Amino acid sequence: MTTIARDFIRQWLVGLGRGTMLVWETACSIFRHKPAWRDVIYQMYFIGVKSQSVVLITGAFTGMVLCAQTYFQFHKVKMDTATLAVVAVAMGSELGPVLTSLMVAGRVGAAVTAELGTMKVTEQIDALRTLAAHPIDYLVVPRFSAMFLVMPLLTAESVCIGISSAYIIGVFLLGVDPTYMWYNMLRYAGWTDMLTGIIKAFVFGAIIIIVACDKGLNCPQGAEGVGQATTESVVYASISILISNFFLTMLLNRILTGS
Repeated sequence: MTTIARDFIRQWLVGLGRGTMLVWETACSIFRHKPAWRDVIYQMYFIGVKSQSVVLITGAFTGMVLCAQTYFQFHKVKMDTATLAVVAVAMGSELGPVLTSLMVAGRVGAAVTAELGTMKVTEQIDALRTLAAHPIDYLVVPRFSAMFLVMPLLTAESVCIGISSAYIIGVFLLGVDPTYMWYNMLRYAGWTDMLTGIIKAFVFGAIIIIVACDKGLNCPQGAEGVGQATTESVVYASISILISNFFLTMLLNRILTGS
């Protein structure tokens, strides 16, 4: 095994262990101490309200292009009215939570890492410790709680706007019969698809904020270190979302449908 491979494996294991400890400390802090709700509400505004535009645009155009591509293929076999059902299933269980999480990882994950990294470089986190304020309680828990509450709402919003946009495109642009298209969506898109997306949103939100906080709190010194930590945060969170999505899909399909 080469030196580069050994260093990569060592860094990966160290990062995994550090992230696991951060999850444990965050969970203990949430159950032992009452969170500062003012900070939680502000983080909900920063994560949720300020992410509205990117989530709405992503959901709308994903639903529209998925509707168009599905229609083009289904029209060949005279299955036009099943277009919205495919869009609803895909948006509810896969594209909605995944694309929303990727957008939030790029926006919120980078911002959180840069903020905490700057605090680490300027020794503000050390100042918190000298004031007997645990950084996990003061910096991580409000962000984690806000992300855990907001991420499913953003995902549901993305799914709804995606299905609505697909319905508008299918009816008014592609000329699909609206009654049968809506009927087939209600028939084939079950509650398990939507529940799958919501459960994934909880998991993806936790991944985003844990990776961002871990990279920020362990940021290398200097401006270059902050930039490096921010880049790694977005890349690692995005990769973790894509990898975990496969295992969550297989697990939730087995649990919710029994197949």
